[in-house]
Amino acid sequence: MDKKIESLFIILQNRKQSDHKTSYLSGLYNKDLIKTLNKIKEEINELIVTIKKFKDNKYKEKYLRYEIIKETADVWLHSLICISFLDICNTEIVEELYKRLNISGLKEKTNRVNN
Repeated sequence: MDKKIESLFIILQNRKQSDHKTSYLSGLYNKDLIKTLNKIKEEINELIVTIKKFKDNKYKEKYLRYEIIKETADVWLHSLICISFLDICNTEIVEELYKRLNISGLKEKTNRVNN
């Protein structure tokens, strides 16, 4: 999976220089960060609504399951755009996730609050 994320991140970096009139991603980079943050918020809200519908349908509606996958992909994409906008590398995020695999989630959360 890391290779696919790395490939996607390279594409995102390259789109920074693309023509914003022909590239959605370049258009986001051309605008200020608030546009991308609002897009993340919108996509998260859509994901929440879809997950609730899936739960209400007793997790049986296959099309809702696929909608969750698509909405999650939208959240991840716009999150990657945001960190790329800020010149944060995706590998930094992956490294942080790997660090968390070796520590209790409760302990990690406590450590964040104290820092």
